[in-house]
Amino acid sequence: MATLTVNGSPREFGGDGNMPLLWYLRDELKMTGTKFGCGMALCGACTVHLEGAAIRSCVTPVSAAFGKKVTTIEGLDPKGQHPLQVAWRAQGVPQCGYCQSGQIMQAAALLQSNKKPSDADIEGAMAGNICRCGTYTRIKAAIKQAAGVKEA
Repeated sequence: MATLTVNGSPREFGGDGNMPLLWYLRDELKMTGTKFGCGMALCGACTVHLEGAAIRSCVTPVSAAFGKKVTTIEGLDPKGQHPLQVAWRAQGVPQCGYCQSGQIMQAAALLQSNKKPSDADIEGAMAGNICRCGTYTRIKAAIKQAAGVKEA
């Protein structure tokens, strides 16, 4: 049995360590906020944090998280009051909503490492997260709002 910490709680895992972390989170822990998109780490819908860094959980084996801390959208702020979640609502970012947890988790990792990102910083950090509804302008505005950075 291996242990990992998910959203602050220790969790046991006794299965195949090659199972993608995404499926452990969704199927075994029933944390369905993290989405399956492409299965190839290209779209970002499955983004979670591993030790504070944004990763694609669809291609990360659960064994990579043994002894480490994983944060999902459910753990970012259980009441949905993280500054990014508040800004997401204020800016009207979600349309279909499918990519949003991955977008928010990627943005949270950005703001953790760069408190006042420029437009170029935001575009660079968010480039690997695809929004099929095309809400990129609102995503950038929400990140800037959460960071307290004025729109250019």
